[in-house]
Amino acid sequence: MTQLKCSAQTCMYNEDRYCSKGDIMVEGKEAREPSATCCGSFRERTGERSANSMDHPSKMIEVDCEAEKCVFNEDCECTAREIGIAGAHACNCEDTECSSFECRC
Repeated sequence: MTQLKCSAQTCMYNEDRYCSKGDIMVEGKEAREPSATCCGSFRERTGERSANSMDHPSKMIEVDCEAEKCVFNEDCECTAREIGIAGAHACNCEDTECSSFECRC
């Protein structure tokens, strides 16, 4: 599991920079830089409460990853000890990015 810090405050799963979804998907199959990735699990918050898949937000989370060129991607799973998802004012997943992405190219 990976420690996740998420700045996408407009995501329905974000509670105090932690994710309450349980797992996320980082997209960006051909990414060569962080801006070409995104959190495919992002869902814009439309009400005041978050929609929890888990009972509570967690620091540790399963991160599936499609970014084939990232040094932390091993068999479509993130092996980084910790990652960040950026996108403080995101309205959709394309407004987010994995700020921990490192290209192995």
